[in-house]
Amino acid sequence: MDFTPRQLKAVFILVVVVLIAVGYWLIVPKVTHASGPPAAAASSAPAATGSAPAATGPASAQARPPTQAQPSTPGGAASPATAGNVNIYSWLPFTEQDLAAAAAVTVQFCVDYNTYSYTESAAAYVAKMNGLITGELATTLQASYQTPGVVSTRTSQQQVSTGTAAISSLRAFGPSSLTFVVSTAQHLVSSHGSSTGNAQYAVTLTGSGNSWRVSDIELSSAGNS
Repeated sequence: MDFTPRQLKAVFILVVVVLIAVGYWLIVPKVTHASGPPAAAASSAPAATGSAPAATGPASAQARPPTQAQPSTPGGAASPATAGNVNIYSWLPFTEQDLAAAAAVTVQFCVDYNTYSYTESAAAYVAKMNGLITGELATTLQASYQTPGVVSTRTSQQQVSTGTAAISSLRAFGPSSLTFVVSTAQHLVSSHGSSTGNAQYAVTLTGSGNSWRVSDIELSSAGNS
């Protein structure tokens, strides 16, 4: 079949129109679909990096209970509660009040032990500790205080001593005894001037409850039996 020039031109135009339509149908929707997400991403970018959304995200996470915000480890949350509920005094032969009473006696005794005056007799020196020490220790301290050489030096130099004390640790304990390590300071004023000396003692008490008496004192470096 032969076409005239006019018919060939018409067919050519028709083919071109069809190709343009097909190209539009294939290409334009894809371009539109591909250009949509970048526009959305561009509009959401400031929300992800801007100050307001950044504050909103963590705030909402913090507002949730800890178990929702971040699962806790099996022992993590329970440890403080468990530790807080442990009563270590249930393992010891004395209560917290017993220990506090014994500590108070210890500190007061050590203060009195290093506090004296050259005008003070041995009996007066020991009398300050009545109620704090055992009878045996009272006898020992009185004998030591009135040792001839010690008395003559204290009197000739007009010594006046003031003591302070602080408990450093609990060295040992038993059903009816406690031994504290005590750091003491002795400020001595005499005719030769003034000085401060420091010593650490092991102080042993016997008793129970609120009734404690110091039964022994010695330098902590010597140990305690």
